[in-house]
Parts: sequence; structure tokens; C-alpha cells
Amino acid sequence: MTLATDPHAEKEKRDAALSSVTGAVFLTALKVVVGIMTGSLGILAEAIHSGLDLVAALVTFFAVRISDQPPDERHQYGHGKVENLSALIETLLLLITCVWIIYEAIQRLFFKTVEIEASIWAFLVMAISIVVDITRSRMLYAAARKHNSQALEADALHFSTDIWSSSVVIVGLGLVWLAQRLGREWAWLVKADAVAALVVAGIVIWVSLQLGRRAVSVLLDEAPSGLADKVAAEATQVSGVQGLGPVRVRQAGAHVFVDLTVDVDRGASLEGAHQVAEAVDRRISKLIGQGDVVVHVDPVRRSGENLAQAVSAVSSRLGLRTHEVHAHEVGGDYFVDLHVEVPADLTLGEAHDRASQLEEAVLADLSQVSEVHSHIEPLPAAVTPANRPAALSTTDENELRARIEAIVDRVPGLDGVHGIHLRPAADGYDVVLHCNADPDMPVAQAHRLAEAAEKSIHAQVGGLSQVLIHVEPHE
Repeated sequence: MTLATDPHAEKEKRDAALSSVTGAVFLTALKVVVGIMTGSLGILAEAIHSGLDLVAALVTFFAVRISDQPPDERHQYGHGKVENLSALIETLLLLITCVWIIYEAIQRLFFKTVEIEASIWAFLVMAISIVVDITRSRMLYAAARKHNSQALEADALHFSTDIWSSSVVIVGLGLVWLAQRLGREWAWLVKADAVAALVVAGIVIWVSLQLGRRAVSVLLDEAPSGLADKVAAEATQVSGVQGLGPVRVRQAGAHVFVDLTVDVDRGASLEGAHQVAEAVDRRISKLIGQGDVVVHVDPVRRSGENLAQAVSAVSSRLGLRTHEVHAHEVGGDYFVDLHVEVPADLTLGEAHDRASQLEEAVLADLSQVSEVHSHIEPLPAAVTPANRPAALSTTDENELRARIEAIVDRVPGLDGVHGIHLRPAADGYDVVLHCNADPDMPVAQAHRLAEAAEKSIHAQVGGLSQVLIHVEPHE
């Protein structure tokens, strides 16, 4: 699975971020005006908080636009971490704001007095703020969950805390209003506005630290909690997976990157192992949604693997082919005889070295084997079309077909020669033919008869490159 962008998802994320910017502009302006009119530090703190929300919303808006850009030559894993970087920037901005709020609140609590007017406008602006924040936080949370966007989630978290902080400011203004109505002995309630500002700062600090910790975790490639276990569970459900090696996961913005190793039967073909890896890729891609999955395949010995399969796996690892593998058990020890095919252009010394490597590898891999003996055979030479002989005339071809048919008919157990094909090859002619045999005959016997017929044809007919006989059961 490769990284891809969804235009519809990009538009939804941009629209959510833009609506956040619009709401932040409206609330910031409203709180600044009313805060100055009433002299409420709680409202001014909320105004600055909303101002920082506006900055954060702008950062989120541009971060979402950049993070959705596809990978390029310099950013081969995409731009997703821009979202996490924007969340970290929001955290720093909010913490700086909290320093000023706490300083000013302490000044009003202990060192200076500020007249505060708890008017209907102060209560109204905070009520409007709560309504707008509830609407924005729900919309942003929905978009963040749908598109797995930390930047939108950070914005949503801001506005969720704004609801509580605005509620605290309303309580502070209410106590100020009571102090103005209950008399001088209740004048200490005026300090409630500064206390409310401290509570707001505390909420913002707590939320900022949580958000900052998560942003730093992603920037440092910390694995999402529990995701590696879920990936492992999904991979083991795929048919052909014998086991798992390392599983690594990390996140960048809305994208998740998964690297894992799966164990596959070492006797499987390259195509078969690739199909297992593709199946793992598809299953994990459904789990993570957007992202990239890299599956590495490790060959392992399967349970119940017989000796011939084990030898074939070892020879494949060395780039060799084997056949006619025979094992003999004598006094509890196993002796293996086999035929090994090597490139025809090797010298005897080179071919012997390759065969010796195979013998040593089999002994190392199969502890129960005491000795290995190999018979070296050359692989067929590469076909060179330029050296092909001329096509046979009709008369010559008919005569050759008749000779071949007669030779096969003389092999006891084979008859009904048909489907004879003669084709020019690199160093002669290739012969392919079909013949019949008893359907109840053991396949080993049928193979021996076919080999005998092939040797007879080679011995009695010159100018042939190779002979292939396909034995079929009598109908």
C-alpha cells in the first residue's frame, strides 16, 4: 500500500479548519471589546486565550493544507508531521499566554485593585462563547476522528477547554456581581475574577501539556499505543503466515507507517511468498486506513517438512536445483544421494565447488543426515536462435516421425504414440511426443519407461537436442 491523498477528505479537513478560524476571529473580537468595557481580567484572559486560538486555528489551517500534499523527492514519507509540528506550536503559544495570565492575576490578588463591571454584556459574551465553542468542538472532533487528524483534534481540544474556562469566568463574574450587591463586607468576592483567571490558566496549562506530549511523541516516532499488537493479530490471520518477526509502527499526521516481517514456508515459490505478503498488506491496510505498509518475508522451515523438501529449500537458497533426492537410513544414520544441476558453462572445478557448498549446507541444515553425495548435471544451455538448423522437408519429417514412433513402440509398456512435434533448437531438433500406458501403472514405473524411451531415441537418432515424452493413461 502506498501513500495516497483523498480530495474529498482534504476538502472536509480544510473546511473544518477554516470554520475554526472564522469562529476564533469572531470570539476574539467580541471578548476584547467586552473585556475592555467591563475591566474583567477573566474576560480579557479569555480574549487572549481566543486570540491564541485564532493563531492556533490559522496554524492548523495551513498545516492541514500542507500535510495533505503527496510525497515528493525531498519528503518521501509525505508531509504528515506538519500537523504534529503545528500542535506543538499551539502548545508553546498557550503556555506563553498562561504565564501572562498568572502574572496579572497575582498582581490583582495581592498588589493592585482594578474596578470590574459585571454587566449583562460580560455574561452575554461568555454565553455566546460557550455556544460557539460547543458547536466548533463537536464539528472539529467529528472531522478529526473521521480523518485521523491530530491538528484538528488539537483545535477541538482547545475549544472543549474553552467551554469549561468560559464557565469558570461566568462564575467569577457572578461572584463579582454578588459582591457589588451584598455590601462592603463581601468586597473580597471581587477577587473571584482573578481567581477565575488562574483557574483558566491552570486548565490551559494542563491541556497544553497533554497536547504537547502527544505531539512530541509522534515527532519522535513513538508507536501508537496498542497498534503494534493489533497489526500482529491481523497478520497472523493470513493463510501462509507461519510466524512473525519484528513489527514496527509510527505515525505522521493522519498517516500510519507499518514495517513488519512475516515467516513463510521456505519451500514456497517466489510468487507464492509474494501473494502471502500482498494478503498481509491488504489486511493491515484496512486496519490502519491511511498510510503505508511494508512487508518483509523471511523463509522458515515448516512443520512436517520432509527430507526432499528440506534439500530443495537448501538448494534454492544457493541458487541451485536438485532432483532424484534419495535418503537411506542405516543404523539410525541418514545418507542422502541427489542430483544437482549447475550452469553448463562452468568448469568441472567450479561445478564441484558449487556441489560441495550444497552438500555442506544440507549437513548444516539437517542434523540427522550423516553424509551427502551429489551427482553433477549441467543445466540446458541457453537457446541461440542463430544456430538453429534448417526446417526439415515434409519427406524427412515424416520419416523421422516414423522412426521415433517405432522406437517408442518397442519399449514394453508404452504404445499409442501420437502428437509428435519436431522443432529446430540450438544444437539440433527438439522432440515432443505423447504415448499411452496402463492407468494403474505406478508413476515411478511410468517415469522409468519414459526415460528408457528417451535414451533409445537419442541413441538411435542423431541430430536431436532433447526429447520430452508425455505419458498418458489409456482411455
